[in-house]
Amino acid sequence: MWTRLPFRLRGYLITMTGVLFLSPDALLVKATTVDVTTFMFWRGLLLGITLMGIAWLRYGRELPAAVKACGPAAWWCPLAFAGSAWAFVIANRLTAAGNVLVMMNLAPLVAALIGWWVFGERLRRQTWVVIVVCVAGACLMASGEIGGGSPLGLAVALIVPFCIAINTTVASAQKSQSRRGVDTTVILPLGCLATLLPAALLGGVQLPSAEDMQYLVAMGVLLTVAYFGIQTGPRYLPGAEVSLVMLLETLVGTLLVWAWLGEVPTLLACVGGGLIVAAMLLSGLRDLHRQRRKAAAGAPDAQRLQQRLVEEEGTAEAGEATGRGELGGARH
Repeated sequence: MWTRLPFRLRGYLITMTGVLFLSPDALLVKATTVDVTTFMFWRGLLLGITLMGIAWLRYGRELPAAVKACGPAAWWCPLAFAGSAWAFVIANRLTAAGNVLVMMNLAPLVAALIGWWVFGERLRRQTWVVIVVCVAGACLMASGEIGGGSPLGLAVALIVPFCIAINTTVASAQKSQSRRGVDTTVILPLGCLATLLPAALLGGVQLPSAEDMQYLVAMGVLLTVAYFGIQTGPRYLPGAEVSLVMLLETLVGTLLVWAWLGEVPTLLACVGGGLIVAAMLLSGLRDLHRQRRKAAAGAPDAQRLQQRLVEEEGTAEAGEATGRGELGGARH
């Protein structure tokens, strides 16, 4: 049944599942009462155990080879993963969760700026327009926080999209013999290790209360599904479409915090955040429309080509397995 679904639809379902499971993250950060170091220690430990268990079940003794196949991503992605986790939690403790979630949507824009600044890639006029609108929206958000002691929270929240951009850019740049690309989910446990080690050194090895532990365990379960799905999504979808699905977290996460904790951002923060989300949404939709126009005009659809190659690869692997089975039966 799953293999009969269109390649892109599989990517959307995987990514959307991950985003929905990630949406309660800000709520759980706000609901706990432990200090940041204790929170980060248990977050890294519980999430790392579950992700490591999944990686071991999938690869067994081949796990070290799978990690090695990730190349430079095995170093950069865990560090970026840990950086985004720390910044996300600290920012949520300093400012409204909706502000942090909106800032996370700047990740694809930051990735484009990194490509322009580091690799000399040219940015389209559309990208520059989005940059101007997003900067204006961020300024409105910051002005709405002045006097409330929260501008620092916005500054810390800006670290999150930078780390996410580094993670996704480095992960997608790795090549492999498999046409699905490198499976970077195997290095997520390393990111958890990079998260909990600083917390342990800062005195975070403390036993939380029973209520806080319930929140932390729930977070470990939810984030396992979330990160696995989001990290797998780029193997099926281009970055623009993954980023489009990620916008769902802003809406769902903000509504959850509002419903459970009654936390509502300031009016200017809502206006500025709305500008950022609208700019990213319209930019992503325009990119998708452009892709479909090119495909209708006869240009090759990269996703359909990839789907065809992956299906051919899967057929070949199944044939080899059948051949080995028949050969084994003949020997018996």
